[in-house]
Amino acid sequence: MPAIGWIFLALAFALVLGSLFMLRDTAHSLEISKEKLGKIKKRKAEVEAEKKAEEENK
Repeated sequence: MPAIGWIFLALAFALVLGSLFMLRDTAHSLEISKEKLGKIKKRKAEVEAEKKAEEENK
């Protein structure tokens, strides 16, 4: 393989690794406010109650 082929292969490998490392570093930076978390939990409880009521009606 010519040298330019090895260079392209190394560049592609470096881009993939760089993207994976950036993804790993930013994976835990998503923070949810307490208000939104409360809304999510409330909605989840409502959905579970609806499912339970639906199952009881069957």
